[in-house]
Amino acid sequence: MKLEVSFYKRNDVARIARELLGKALFTRQNGALTGGMIVETEAYSSIERGCHAYQNRKTKRNEVMFKAGGQAYVYLCYGIHNMFNVVTNSSGKADAVLIRALEPIRGIDLMLNRMNSIDQKKITSGSGKLTKAMGIDRTLNGVSLKSHRLWLEDIGCTIAMNNVVCSKRIGIDYAGKDALLPWRFTIKNSQWISK
Repeated sequence: MKLEVSFYKRNDVARIARELLGKALFTRQNGALTGGMIVETEAYSSIERGCHAYQNRKTKRNEVMFKAGGQAYVYLCYGIHNMFNVVTNSSGKADAVLIRALEPIRGIDLMLNRMNSIDQKKITSGSGKLTKAMGIDRTLNGVSLKSHRLWLEDIGCTIAMNNVVCSKRIGIDYAGKDALLPWRFTIKNSQWISK
């Protein structure tokens, strides 16, 4: 069952990031379904320097972050990788959760083909990899997460707190002390988390 919009509209982005572990992300393109269980996330909020909308700076790139929770925020990183984020909170509050890694569960052959790989553990173990494997690009920026093209589901997998690892986020040293916030969440011992 697709997650209700109310799941995304809450105001605790770190809690949402943690609760997304064990949920599933799906895409449908040209009738082809791909999907994976979320095993790694990172939370971002406009109150901290790691966020694209720090201090509520609105730009053309991040404007979807200021919309009500339940939409996709897809941006290009390093001019190469599309990054998929879940917009959270209410309209005007720029919070989002970066989906960093998935365990493939549907359309695995298609994902392997898109990645030109034969190793399932290498196709979705990173935020840039998973978007390529799932066919997510910037044409999905701003799309509802209840759409027929892109959505998240509760697949009945609850991750106990003792199986969640909290750590600092990756690649945001520029954020100073905010880079140390324990806002990266992973499923303990998952083989699919990013390296």
